[in-house]
Amino acid sequence: MGATEIVIIFLIYLLLFGAKGIPSLAKSLGEGVRHFKSATDEIQREILDTKNDIKTDFRDIKKQASSVADKAQEE
Repeated sequence: MGATEIVIIFLIYLLLFGAKGIPSLAKSLGEGVRHFKSATDEIQREILDTKNDIKTDFRDIKKQASSVADKAQEE
């Protein structure tokens, strides 16, 4: 969305709801941005947790494969 489109939307809002509606618009926008940011942070946390779980699983599998290979060499 470009700057001119935002200005046009703001002007239409101003015409429809008047100057008294601006604080409620700002509050709604702030809540929306806050909600979006928290959702983005939660998604990033989930991705990082999954990445760490995969690394841990890979290390466990690598250890198991190493111990199986050592046992095979002993026999």
